[in-house]
Amino acid sequence: MDKQEAIADGLYKTIGSDIDDPYIEELKKQVLHWDSIEAVGKDLKIVYTPLHGTGNIPARRVLKELGFTQVYVVPEQEKPDGAFPTVSYPNPEAEEAFELGLALAKKIDADIVLATDPDADRLGVRVKDKDGVYHDLTGNMSGCLLAEYEISQRAALKGLPADGALIKTIVTSNMAAAIAKNYNARLIEVLTGFKFIGQQILKFEREGKGSYLFGFEESYGCLIGTYARDKDAIVATMALCEAAAYYRTKNMTLWDAMIAMYEKYGYYLDSVESITMKGIEGLAKIQEIMTNLRDNPPSAIGKYTVQRTRDYKLDQIRDLKSGAVTPTGLPSSNVLYYELNNDAWVCVRPSGTEPKVKFYLGVKGSSMEDAKKEAKELGQAVLAIVKSNG
Repeated sequence: MDKQEAIADGLYKTIGSDIDDPYIEELKKQVLHWDSIEAVGKDLKIVYTPLHGTGNIPARRVLKELGFTQVYVVPEQEKPDGAFPTVSYPNPEAEEAFELGLALAKKIDADIVLATDPDADRLGVRVKDKDGVYHDLTGNMSGCLLAEYEISQRAALKGLPADGALIKTIVTSNMAAAIAKNYNARLIEVLTGFKFIGQQILKFEREGKGSYLFGFEESYGCLIGTYARDKDAIVATMALCEAAAYYRTKNMTLWDAMIAMYEKYGYYLDSVESITMKGIEGLAKIQEIMTNLRDNPPSAIGKYTVQRTRDYKLDQIRDLKSGAVTPTGLPSSNVLYYELNNDAWVCVRPSGTEPKVKFYLGVKGSSMEDAKKEAKELGQAVLAIVKSNG
């Protein structure tokens, strides 16, 4: 069927202001501190790139309507272009995605550099400290920064509902648990994929129990509000800029806020080790690794002790000290998770789209340097496990 046939059959429709306007209004309803934006929003310098994708118009529109007047779009990446001529991989997780944005930011002395992926559901962030150095915020870092801001300010302005919940995926930072505990909110963990966070929102609505406070995943996706059932980089862009304005009224940069959060909860650091195994032999090797780990779970990973194991395929959580077995309560998935001492963890799962096995890991350090050291050592221990099971 070509375009004209689709139009004739009523299957092709251009979305216009009838959708765009209500959407922008829903975003603006999520703003907590209009006063901060009014006070300093005009002073913030924001560099933004849609990476040749769809975010350009909605992101600029909502920031303009909020009162952020100094928004500079990377000109080379402003217009939609499916060939993505300035990047080999239009992913806000990739360092190259920020090369042009950072160059512009340094030229104009911008406070924040933001990049949305082509379909504008994931947001990458760079923030400037008081010394003029730009720092990369991982998805875990920006997600926790927004979770802390949204929940703390909602608590201060309105109070939190007794059944409030913070939702994260199982491979997302344990700092989320610390944030939830600090505000007496429930932490809900779901399988990897934002659709599972959306399902929890729907469950709250259907059952009349549970209030959504915030949801995010390590892969740069989050959602503020319940107008959608998927991650949204436009609302994340808006909220990040709002948070920057709020913290500026406290004489803080977003990097200052990040460090303050680390000092409050601990220096959580997370990373991913991916091992590619191509071909039929590679797929068989991945299954062999998962089977060996499932049948022979480690009692220790490096210097860390395994306290509990979770097997989401068998729906089992096993306490290694007591031997008690309880259900995970989540759908069946070929994922193994190891809860370690000192709030560290390792999660293993085959990639659903590539011939890879992924090892997610997280540690908690006493400082950033300590956390980096711990993460490096745990990563090496994880690779040793792969070698011994391969």
